[in-house]
Amino acid sequence: MTARVNTGSNLIREWGINVRQGRFHVDGHFYGRLEKFPAVLCDQHGYVLFETKEEYENSPYLRIGQKVNVVSHTGDIASMPGYIQKN
Repeated sequence: MTARVNTGSNLIREWGINVRQGRFHVDGHFYGRLEKFPAVLCDQHGYVLFETKEEYENSPYLRIGQKVNVVSHTGDIASMPGYIQKN
């Protein structure tokens, strides 16, 4: 079994993002819910920042249920406005 390297917490530290919570998905399209703000959704190349719970919950690019699905035209966070590429 391979050890899990990338997590939201690891990327927050590595990239120096000042937030309370982060979630990671390798393909950037399926996440656990965010509950502490400011927060980020990360993929292996970058992230999208949500300053407030309202900004997150009202994003037209997310379908928030038990899990969070990205519904942008390519289905990943990299196509969302405000996506910050890190590597």
